[in-house]
Amino acid sequence: MRLTKSTLVILGLALAVTAFTVKAIGKKTGSTPGTDATATITEMENASVKADKAGDSSFVEKNYADNFSGGSSWGNWETKQSILADMKDSKNNKTNSEEISDLNVRFYGDTAIATYKSTYDSLYHGEHRARTILSTDTFARQDGSWKQVASHSSEMAK
Repeated sequence: MRLTKSTLVILGLALAVTAFTVKAIGKKTGSTPGTDATATITEMENASVKADKAGDSSFVEKNYADNFSGGSSWGNWETKQSILADMKDSKNNKTNSEEISDLNVRFYGDTAIATYKSTYDSLYHGEHRARTILSTDTFARQDGSWKQVASHSSEMAK
């Protein structure tokens, strides 16, 4: 059987398209990011604690999404803007101590969920507060970097 030049070109293109399609189909979508992403989220959670204790609002400014929302263990909603405003009022809002443990990070594509236990002692709106809470933080990869987009905390059962 004699093949013309155009038939060989068409067969070559078909083979290349087939190979590309097989590779693309075999690629896992939504796969778990590597240890680098886990280390990044873990580092962010630990840096958040350091920033709280230091009263450093630059962490929130840099790492929280502009439309962040959080439900506190005291039953109120918080936004990035309300957190930054509270941090400016260091006379009435101050973290005396804070420690996290049992940190677990999971990924769902470009979304990360971090769960952990936090024990803290703080002054919030002039009121002393100390307790242990269970928290869930949600992160989304936006423009190549991770941003905290939501958080929820509940008081741990005694």
